[in-house]
Amino acid sequence: MQIHYICRHCRSSLGRIEADKVTEVQLGLHFLTPSERQDIIAYNSKGEMVINITCRYCTEAIMVHPELSLLASPLQ
Repeated sequence: MQIHYICRHCRSSLGRIEADKVTEVQLGLHFLTPSERQDIIAYNSKGEMVINITCRYCTEAIMVHPELSLLASPLQ
């Protein structure tokens, strides 16, 4: 099973984990509320888990320009 980490704003690939047996506890996902889980965790067409997070670049851009958080992508 592959787990992909993608920036929710710029869609950059931030990393990938290839593991047959990885638990939500190992990934730190057990701390998420049901609402956060729905927002952060998705599955692609291959059935692989996709974790939508914010990359460092987009985080810094949003901190400097908070109005960017209203856009789908801070790079717009």
